[in-house]
Amino acid sequence: MRYRELKPFPQGFLWGASTSAYQVEGAWNEDGKGLSVIDARESYPDGTTDFKVASDHYHRYREDIALFARLGFKTYRFSIAWTRIIPDGNGEVNAAGIAFYHKVIDELRLHNIEPIVTMYHFDLPQALQAKGGWYNRASVDAFARYANVLFDEFGDKVKYWLTINEQNLMILQGEALGTLDPKLSTQADKKKNLYQQNHHMMVAQAMAMRDLHTKYPHSKIGPAPNIAVIYPATSKPEDVQAAFNYNAIRNWLYLDMAARGEYNTLAWRYMEEKGYTPEMMPGDTEVLKRGRPDFIAFNYYTTQAVEASRGDGNDEVVRGGNKLLKSGEDGVHRGAANPHLPRTQFGTEIDPVGFRNTLREIWDRYHLPLLITENGLGAFDKLDENEEVQDDYRIDFLRLHIEQMQLAITDGVKVFGYTPWSALDLISTHQGCSKRYGLIYVNRDEFDLKDLRRIPKKSAGWYSEVMKNNGLSD
Repeated sequence: MRYRELKPFPQGFLWGASTSAYQVEGAWNEDGKGLSVIDARESYPDGTTDFKVASDHYHRYREDIALFARLGFKTYRFSIAWTRIIPDGNGEVNAAGIAFYHKVIDELRLHNIEPIVTMYHFDLPQALQAKGGWYNRASVDAFARYANVLFDEFGDKVKYWLTINEQNLMILQGEALGTLDPKLSTQADKKKNLYQQNHHMMVAQAMAMRDLHTKYPHSKIGPAPNIAVIYPATSKPEDVQAAFNYNAIRNWLYLDMAARGEYNTLAWRYMEEKGYTPEMMPGDTEVLKRGRPDFIAFNYYTTQAVEASRGDGNDEVVRGGNKLLKSGEDGVHRGAANPHLPRTQFGTEIDPVGFRNTLREIWDRYHLPLLITENGLGAFDKLDENEEVQDDYRIDFLRLHIEQMQLAITDGVKVFGYTPWSALDLISTHQGCSKRYGLIYVNRDEFDLKDLRRIPKKSAGWYSEVMKNNGLSD
């Protein structure tokens, strides 16, 4: 739909950017921090670094936050490392970890930056993983306890909370993201295991939402999955049906549960057909119904296209140029390329219009306010002879997505914040520090820490004007 005049971004719109603890903090074994599954990794893709130093935000948070303030951040979305708070996941609370995040939050408040806190961003305590991870029902109570420690410590300072980052990708891409037990051999066992983990995460999330509302009824909490509307590869009815299938499995399973406290019907039938249905404990249904979010946060990078399964058992295709991330399942859908979209250096399709489509779809299904918690472009950024980064490609990417976000707001979608990925360069989950997403350059290479200087990129200056003007200028 075309409009004669666009609605402005709401007053008080939360402009900022995002990071996660394990990708930016470093200090992996300092001040009583326990091992996470990230710290316990024994191998990395060739030519990529580990996460032990990352961007050294742990020691440089004051400098970083001051720079965020100079750029005009209204908000900063970051995660708390579970293992800084409870080193073994469910034992003694670590006072030094509590003190660190008090200092981070206080520093943000000092600069009038609204903290948005993610409680869990991929970095499960290794001690819990050794006991079965999320497959072990005990992890539900461990997370609920951890969440309440956070609420009790920081609840009077933090208004916006996010439960679990990209839970859907941890299930759909469990082997790539380390949530799967490597001892499992058959595909059916792997999927069964993952969907049991998923159920436990859903229950844990609902408990956290319930408990925050009880303790701090004026605070806000929501899930943070990766959501992207799925297109049919063609108008062929079977392709449309395949897209319907994958939308249910990839997107609505997670948001129906978070927003409505119930399993998506088609996703449940899929699990029944495949033998993946989780075991539910007495009382789970009631807990899930009580855990209602105040908003929906989601990460958006690109859409996907699918076609009908061909029944040849070969429906998985490489997605986004990353061999670790595949999509497609025999008898359900087959991954397909979208010939109408350009791609990044890493092969990921770029679809700003799909961003608007996704915003519309989520709003129409749930009528909850929306917060975009990740959206960004990874690239091989380089300092030029003037020690500047001329990342016009990132400016173009962000501009196109912000334009479509404003169009969605004009459509009637309620959006209250945008925190692209990422505030500063960090360590990519699969591709080290060479794949840079930051608005701020961190001066290090994969195996040479250099001086870790912070250098705002051209995109940082551009985005600073967007935040100052509460939207794009003409």
